[in-house]
This record gives sequence, C-alpha cells and structure tokens, in this order.
Amino acid sequence: MTGANSGSGLATMAQLVRQGAHVVAACRRVAAGEEAVRGLSGPGTAEVLALDLGSLDSVRRCAQAVLARHARLDGLVNNAGVMNTPRGRTVDGFETQFGTNYLGHFLLTELLLERLKAGAPSRIVCVSSVAHVGMRGRGGELHLDDLNGDRRPYDGMEAYAQSKLAIVLQAVSLARRLEGTGVTAVSVHPGWIRSNLVSHTMPAWVQNGLLRPLSPFLGMLSAEDGAQTTLHCLLADDLPAHAGAYYSQNSILYPDRRDRPGGWPMPSPNPRARDGALAEALYQASRRLVGLG
Repeated sequence: MTGANSGSGLATMAQLVRQGAHVVAACRRVAAGEEAVRGLSGPGTAEVLALDLGSLDSVRRCAQAVLARHARLDGLVNNAGVMNTPRGRTVDGFETQFGTNYLGHFLLTELLLERLKAGAPSRIVCVSSVAHVGMRGRGGELHLDDLNGDRRPYDGMEAYAQSKLAIVLQAVSLARRLEGTGVTAVSVHPGWIRSNLVSHTMPAWVQNGLLRPLSPFLGMLSAEDGAQTTLHCLLADDLPAHAGAYYSQNSILYPDRRDRPGGWPMPSPNPRARDGALAEALYQASRRLVGLG
C-alpha cells in the first residue's frame, strides 16, 4: 500500500493489521511510516519501504525490494497522492500530479503484476477521486497529446482531475488485461476526507479554523470512514464480478439527479472514464513513458 503513513491509508493499514494481515507500507517519508507502524495493534504485522512516486527509479527500487521479500501478493492499494500543487515537474520531467498520482503507480503496478497473479485471487485498488468527473465547471479530460500540460495554461485542479481520470482508466485497462488471471482491479472514490491533502488548495487557517469545525455539516468523513471503500474492495467476496468498476462512497456528482444510479459499484458520471479505447491508448502511452515499451 502506498501512502499508508497518514489519513485513510493509515486507517486502512490499521484495520488490515487488526484482521491479521501483513502490510507493506510504501512511503516517501520512511520515518513517518515507521512511526505509524509502531502505533499499530493486532495480530497482523507491517513493514516499511521507501517509495517516492515522483521518481521512477525509486519506484523500481521499491518494486525490487517487494519482489525480493515476497513470493506472492494478495493485494495492492495505490493510495498515495498530491492535490492542486503549484506547477512543477517530477525528477523524470512529468507534470507533478500526473507523475505522482498516476504514472508512478502505473509503473509500480506493472512491476508487481506477476506477484499479484501468484497470489490470486488478489485485488488491485486504484484510489481515484470524484474529481475525475471534472473541476471548475469543466468535464474531466485526458489530453493524450499533452499529458504534461505544456500547451495549456496550468490549472492545479484540472491537472489533479486529469491524474484521477487516468487512475480510473487504469482500472478499466487492468480489468481487460487481467481477465482470467484471478486478479481483480477496481477504482474508488473514498469520499471527502478530513486530511492534509488539501494543503495546496486552501490556507491552514481555513482548514483548521473553518473547515474542520464545519466538516460534520459538510459531509466530510473521518479517515476511518474514508477507508471503508478501499477495505470493501480488498475484502468483499463479490468483487471479482465487478472487475474494472468504480466504487464511490459518497459525493458522486451527476449533471441530472435522474441519472443517479443505485447500488454499489456505480458507473462513473464521466463517459470518458468508461471509454475502453481511451483506456487502451493511455496504457500504451504510459508504457512508453515509463520505459516498458
């Protein structure tokens, strides 16, 4: 699991350890990960590995460490992410949010697929966001010819939305490629969670002075509540029947309430997120970008 040292990632890891699982916590800040692990209780165990998703070399080193230590994997949770960051580049030259939220996870997943097949029935949970539907009144789009946004004025929330749409499409692509292997991939929106993810979106005094006190009235979730979507997708018996599906705990946005489906999982309200041809095109482009072909 990436991003297991805080927020809903930590809550997910804590519950898995309480249920007896062994969790590999892949964290950018190893000290924070180790501190989080020391606070766990239960019959399960956890270990910490260094992972900077903004560095493809770091992703490769982390994957190599996992492969060296574990002959099989029961699940992979691509949970870590950043939101609305200032314009920037990863060490490999990719737009920060696309590179960190999506491309690093894409490479990690590809490098661990054989171990996930060895652990089948196993799960891949790609943590996305309702933001993939679109931001600032514009529908979520994936610009295959300009993934870094070099030809457009930079908008941090639009870049975030693109990275999260890519994650949903990754689950769609994985479901097609992994059919018959026993590995089930899905994407999730965990809900609007009280976390430090919004640190680039609003000043600290707004977060602490206004947002936190009002969070129960705004439909915001605790980290523990936000972890339930991921836990469901890791543990539910019926998940293999919904490979490639999108699970959303709350706050799904539909242009017309009459379009709102019932049940769980549910179709994404963004038709681009259900476009198999786009998912395939993104998969092929991603392989080239990370040096896999």
